[in-house]
Amino acid sequence: MIKIPFIKMHGIGNDYIYINCFEFDINGIELNDLARKISHRHFGIGGDGLVLIMPGIKEPIKMRIFNSDGSEAEMCGNAIRCVAGYCYNHGIIKIKNFGIEALAGRIGIEILDKQLIKVDMGKPILKPRDIPVDVKDPKKLDEPLIEYPIKIEDFDGKFTAVSMGNPHAVYFLQDIDNLNLEKIGPKLEHHIFFPKRINSEFIEIISPNEVKCRVWERGAGETWACGTGACASLVAGNLTKKLNNRVLFHLKGGDLIIETTPELDRVFKIGPYEEVGEGIYYYKRS
Repeated sequence: MIKIPFIKMHGIGNDYIYINCFEFDINGIELNDLARKISHRHFGIGGDGLVLIMPGIKEPIKMRIFNSDGSEAEMCGNAIRCVAGYCYNHGIIKIKNFGIEALAGRIGIEILDKQLIKVDMGKPILKPRDIPVDVKDPKKLDEPLIEYPIKIEDFDGKFTAVSMGNPHAVYFLQDIDNLNLEKIGPKLEHHIFFPKRINSEFIEIISPNEVKCRVWERGAGETWACGTGACASLVAGNLTKKLNNRVLFHLKGGDLIIETTPELDRVFKIGPYEEVGEGIYYYKRS
């Protein structure tokens, strides 16, 4: 048995278990197995996944993130906000503007105050072959895929594909509260269009400046928030001319402000983070 110190944090309900690898040596631990066990809502600490806070190579901090099913993800906007806030408030970093390394690349951070973080989410990826999305039509693989039809049992819709370092399919619908995500979420996630699976966002427009959003995350199921998903949804809303460049997103766990440039070459996210508690997890190898 290995005793692992952890921190529990969430960004508007998108909750993860974090390990401060500046103080704890994670080497030798099978991380996929640890992520599955520690994230379990009944037999572990419980969370949407596991996040490692580590020294970076080109930046002062690096983040690795694992979904609750053990798969490693490229990026999570809510998790990186928690990493930034924790590192600043606990003296790991003392400046308010810095970068964090992730599998998706460098993510720029600005500390607005002790709880409010602005994240430069980078440039959206719009080519389907790079997201990746495979609609079996070579002519569509190098141009934005906007409101493309998809049909499964109990769902007939259209999605716009965007990557924010991880893949998203965005659906603009009405009455999203009554969607049965437990049924349609897994089918969309594993659809043949998406060779690396997909994160799905379901957007109900209140106005061009305000929306409601539900999220089905690849490897985690329905989560209370998804920062990259909100960013992808704003880009999709601009591509379809449904949304303005600055939009208030109401997610299950709280609100985010998402901004983009008119050229859609940069997306920014503003939101809070919160530390819930800390403790020791007793990890037993499989």
